[in-house]
Amino acid sequence: METTTSPAPAVPDRDTLIRLLRCTGKEEEELYARSRELRDRTIGNGVYMRGLIEISNLCIKDCLYCGIRRSNRQARRYDLSDDAILSAAAFAHRNRYGSVVLQGGERQDEAFIARIERLLQKIKQLSQGTLGITLSLGEQTEETYLRWREAGAHRYLLRIETSDESLYRRIHPDNPRHDFHTRLACVRTLQRCGYQTGTGVMIGLPFQTVENLADDLLFLRDMDIDMVGMGPYLEHRETPLWTERHRLLPPRERLRLGLHMIACLRLLMPDINIAATTALQAIEPAGREKALEIGANVIMPNVTPLTNRADYQLYENKPGMDEGAEESTRKLMESVRQSGCEIQLDTWGDSPHFSRKAPVRRPEASNAQAQKPTR
Repeated sequence: METTTSPAPAVPDRDTLIRLLRCTGKEEEELYARSRELRDRTIGNGVYMRGLIEISNLCIKDCLYCGIRRSNRQARRYDLSDDAILSAAAFAHRNRYGSVVLQGGERQDEAFIARIERLLQKIKQLSQGTLGITLSLGEQTEETYLRWREAGAHRYLLRIETSDESLYRRIHPDNPRHDFHTRLACVRTLQRCGYQTGTGVMIGLPFQTVENLADDLLFLRDMDIDMVGMGPYLEHRETPLWTERHRLLPPRERLRLGLHMIACLRLLMPDINIAATTALQAIEPAGREKALEIGANVIMPNVTPLTNRADYQLYENKPGMDEGAEESTRKLMESVRQSGCEIQLDTWGDSPHFSRKAPVRRPEASNAQAQKPTR
């Protein structure tokens, strides 16, 4: 795509964001071109690989939109063995991904916390300290976050799904386990613990407005987030929110809105990491590639064993259910090249935004690892 200077200001205000989220035609093309140009000029066109390991779909939460919610009796539950998780991490290491992501349903029991701590240490051992590790394991105490940080994790993704408290309450059960302010406090705690901190939102939820999404973007900026994973809301029939599907935009409109969100966020925060998420691909096979073309810079090939991959269904029609890790890697690397970006192997791909911040409190045991970007 030919680079064009957008008429939008370098740092859009709320009214401008609302307009850009709705734009079409030439203005949309200019938005995408400006976003890509700003990414390339600020952090380059490199794309970082994160091997996604979906370790378990056991969850204590009951979010109204999620296919692995605790009350879904139709979900086939699983918990990967340590050997399976370490084997997936070893695959990522051999294939020079640079990083892995351990993602799973939320749990807060000591057995789970201790197990993650051991797995982090073992992944560091098998890769001689060279694999970067991101966790996406929900709300925890500061003590737990610090334990995992000391064991080797240095990035953490905790999606808030929406920055609007009233909307948050409409998509979560009304009980203390699903508290909006607790979620936000955990994001701040992660930052205080020295993690590269990521969050994200769902795009196209029932009851959600474009104004909500503009506020989400400003929230991400004001929270000084280092990395973002966000994508279109996709429904699941075994959830309470399924009954509100008549309120949804058509999938293609949710995809378009998701791409606009990525482009607008890049204008607001030029030096953060932005993922091209699987939800984009679920609507259109080339959805992730389109995100890379307009400003995203992270992809997460799924390296979860095929025997369990279909069981981690946050939404329906999840892509790649019959695609092995090697095939997924090959296809993704080819799609990155087709998007005009360059694959960055053997590197953690830390967020430049995080690196430019003033030093924060970090556990000494992991500080040296956190500063090592390549192997």
